[in-house]
Amino acid sequence: MTKFTVHTEATAPEAAKARLAEVKKAWGFIPTLHGTLAESPVALDAYDTLFGLVAKSSFTAAEQQAAYLAINVLHECEYCTAGHTYLARAAKLDEAAIQALRNSQPIADARLQALRSFAESVVRKRGFVGDAAVDAFLAAGFTRENVLEVVTIIATKTISNYVNHLTHTPKESFMADPSLAWTAPRNRAAAA
Repeated sequence: MTKFTVHTEATAPEAAKARLAEVKKAWGFIPTLHGTLAESPVALDAYDTLFGLVAKSSFTAAEQQAAYLAINVLHECEYCTAGHTYLARAAKLDEAAIQALRNSQPIADARLQALRSFAESVVRKRGFVGDAAVDAFLAAGFTRENVLEVVTIIATKTISNYVNHLTHTPKESFMADPSLAWTAPRNRAAAA
């Protein structure tokens, strides 16, 4: 297995050091994902920029986290599912919705379920969801702006989920908390 370095500000390529310093200032630490992404300053900038842009989207913080979790679970990303469970709770997303997302079960809140269904469909169908899916999403109370922001959320999570799969990003210590830890379906037999 190819090993990837989880960089610090001291070990990162010169072009990634300033971004890692910004990440550390914003988060209070450098997440292992960001440290891993620092191997490519371009990839680190792309992910961190997109993540920051999603925070400015027209979705509420809870809706952002619901969409992130839906994509993380669909991509079977254990690191991001644990991390966004933490962030979803911080954003005051209803715990029942968090558990439904983590367990691939329907969300009782119809609006959040529409967001999840649309985001998952866009990923599964690579954007070719058809006009009926877009119309259903709009009928659930979302906007054309939201349609495009879902694509931005997907792009953000595609970077992090795929990087985590390719590099085996070490989980953060707080992710050992049983209420955050999540095992992907592909790994459940081995974990049992």
